[in-house]
Amino acid sequence: MFRDMRRKDQVLSREECLAVLDRGTSGVLAVHGDDGYPYAVPLSYAYEDGKLWFHCARTGHKLDAILRDPKVTFCVVDRDQVVPLEYTTYFRSVILFGKARVLEDPAEIRTALEKLALRYAPEDSEAHREAILEKELPAVVVIEVTMEHLSGKEAIELVRSRHALE
Repeated sequence: MFRDMRRKDQVLSREECLAVLDRGTSGVLAVHGDDGYPYAVPLSYAYEDGKLWFHCARTGHKLDAILRDPKVTFCVVDRDQVVPLEYTTYFRSVILFGKARVLEDPAEIRTALEKLALRYAPEDSEAHREAILEKELPAVVVIEVTMEHLSGKEAIELVRSRHALE
């Protein structure tokens, strides 16, 4: 169902792809937007065991698109180094393909929000985190994306430099 990458020598292993998702702090979600136009929006996320979570407002383009068509992609750029004299970019990125669903169960919503809070504010006190979650809970929708496919690629120059070190 998903295409194989053409440049096999630049493919990241599954472990490398998961490491990129772990390191990343933001990514771009792409959905089937209004009137057939793709809609892509940057956002913060948490990822664990084949699931990705993010939150959004109770109304808006992103939520409408997900409710209409749950198929999404999510891209995280791990490296983007422009090399002007070579007219290229040393890049590393990952694309996650999956199906999104709006969480309805309060326990699932709280768990996902806690994952997000711990990811971006790991040093925060539990009391402060709980206060923020209680305040924000009524205002947000939490989306869970179940991964169906994961692919990653890096610039051939990065592949070569890694092999030179081995």
